[in-house]
Amino acid sequence: MNNQKRVQILERLRANNPHPETELHWSNPFELLIAVLLSAQATDVSVNKATARLYPVANTPEAMLALGVEGVKEYIKTIGLFNSKAENVIKTCRILVEKHGGEIPENREALEALPGVGRKTANVVLNTAFGWPTIAVDTHIFRVSNRTKFAMGKNVDEVEQKLLKVVPKEFKVDVHHWLILHGRYTCVARKPRCGSCMIEDLCEFKDKVYPAE
Repeated sequence: MNNQKRVQILERLRANNPHPETELHWSNPFELLIAVLLSAQATDVSVNKATARLYPVANTPEAMLALGVEGVKEYIKTIGLFNSKAENVIKTCRILVEKHGGEIPENREALEALPGVGRKTANVVLNTAFGWPTIAVDTHIFRVSNRTKFAMGKNVDEVEQKLLKVVPKEFKVDVHHWLILHGRYTCVARKPRCGSCMIEDLCEFKDKVYPAE
């Protein structure tokens, strides 16, 4: 795919959604970090249901620590992998309190040192909470980038590096949200909704799917 076509795609996605946001519910960087940590192999909907009960009780590292592992489990047991996630939440909160004064560090290395936080989670926090031009590549973004030929790669790291290279600066802060939403609702995994896709004519996917007349 050439750069002219990429810019056209990004302009359409921006026109449709000028101020995209994550579908995870959060009101401070700590809430965002915990929500993203909980969202691994889980839906945003399931995470939001759990945090709607959890955050009124504990939305700071100190309050979360007071709950303890078992206390956190009670609020997140409807989410997959809740046992290990509860342990990571408490370990993370302890480090935040002891090393960062209870604040979320605006620093990739410090974020990735937190239990359960990898590059993707750090990218989401840096982008969404702090406005960094980072691009977190999940399964949706990986699929959309490869399927459309927008930014092809064999793994998430390759796609991330390609996106960082080909996406113009003016789109970098928002492209993560546009692509994830496009993959979640239009360019879905099993049967992409090509007939209702706003970038269908620019997409280079060869096996497009259209509803029967």
